[in-house]
Amino acid sequence: MSHLDHTPSTPGKFKMDKSPYYSRTRWHSSVAKLTIWSFLFIAVIFLFFYRSPPSSSNSDPSRRYLTSATWGGAAWEKRVRTSARIRSRNGFSVLVTGAAGFVGTHVSSALKRRGDGVLGLDNFNDYYDPTLKRARQALLERSGVFIVEGDINDVSLLKKLFEVVPFTHVMHLAAQAGVRYAMKNPASYVHSNIAGFVSLLEVCKDANPQPAIVWASSSSVYGLNTKVPFSEKDRTDQPASLYAATKKAGEEIAHTYNHIYGLSLTGLRFFTVYGPWGRPDMAYFFFTKDILNGKTIPIFEAANHGNVARDFTYIDDIVKGCLGSLDTAEKSTGSGGKKKGPAQLRVFNLGNTSPVPVTDLVSILERLLKVKAKRNIMKLPRNGDVPYTHANISYAQKEFGYKPTTDLQTGLKKFVRWYLGYYGNKKAVAR
Repeated sequence: MSHLDHTPSTPGKFKMDKSPYYSRTRWHSSVAKLTIWSFLFIAVIFLFFYRSPPSSSNSDPSRRYLTSATWGGAAWEKRVRTSARIRSRNGFSVLVTGAAGFVGTHVSSALKRRGDGVLGLDNFNDYYDPTLKRARQALLERSGVFIVEGDINDVSLLKKLFEVVPFTHVMHLAAQAGVRYAMKNPASYVHSNIAGFVSLLEVCKDANPQPAIVWASSSSVYGLNTKVPFSEKDRTDQPASLYAATKKAGEEIAHTYNHIYGLSLTGLRFFTVYGPWGRPDMAYFFFTKDILNGKTIPIFEAANHGNVARDFTYIDDIVKGCLGSLDTAEKSTGSGGKKKGPAQLRVFNLGNTSPVPVTDLVSILERLLKVKAKRNIMKLPRNGDVPYTHANISYAQKEFGYKPTTDLQTGLKKFVRWYLGYYGNKKAVAR
């Protein structure tokens, strides 16, 4: 059993076929265009506002972090270089932001196992239990991955990292996640998902050589779209949450930096990722906790008593998609902030293509935990959640052979085994 609990060995690098660049989706109307650019204008205002010094001790933790982080020195630089050192022929040197996060930990581990140089960056904020992030950090430390403690809005730190290591690639996974939390702390989404992304791109465009960038967008960008399965060519101008809006803004920002500065950019629209070392704010995770503790769990239903369903995608399949995107990412074409030719711009869906009703998810957990759930059926609230997600993955299949292989029953069994081992619960997992 591996330290990431059944995470399979990562396949070798994918061979890239000569394929046309991702064709950019046209705006469906001038009103839609005006809506998006109005949002971007507001976002810029927020960007500058929230980059000003915090005025009280109740400020966003990620803001306070900028003044408390420490880094630098000969010993620190040595750790950075050692972690980022390439150990395989034709390997990459990858900066992974959000490396102590769920997806970041698995991707960093997979890259390191195959011989790529990996340096992590994470601010260890308290959106969810930081001790879980520290446990992931310890896991990566044992495999030789050093995580620099810092914020992606700390431009001085980012510049220093690029001075110490000429990264060939950036896997940008740092973000403020969660649909519902945006109603409580909207500023954190602008700070991380917009301002942070711009800060990173600013440093990348000035780097010489410029790295190729793969970054996490979200399936949430499809918003109120009713056409299923969701395709990369479908409209994404109807976000249902602030989180989705910031991710959509990220895609437009990526287009801008690709067009002006020649940065190679690939966005990944993840569909409901789950698995060992996952996020406690996700339904499958807190359902497991509450079922074991005998607490009632909320199960939402759509209009007319319809099922709410998700395209649950196991973490190993997401990792394969991330590595496939890195392996087929073309080099950026700029140098020192100046574009020298057209650069690659892509967006991929990474899902499982098999939506499952949330009620079925609960039933599977009941069997695995051998505990009957106390269900409270509720109407789907208007807090940004959508009733249905379903990924069309044909583009990723064509570009790098993406093919998910883990069904929900198998994936949840692996998650539950990890959960019981990590939290020390003595209940047996159903065979």
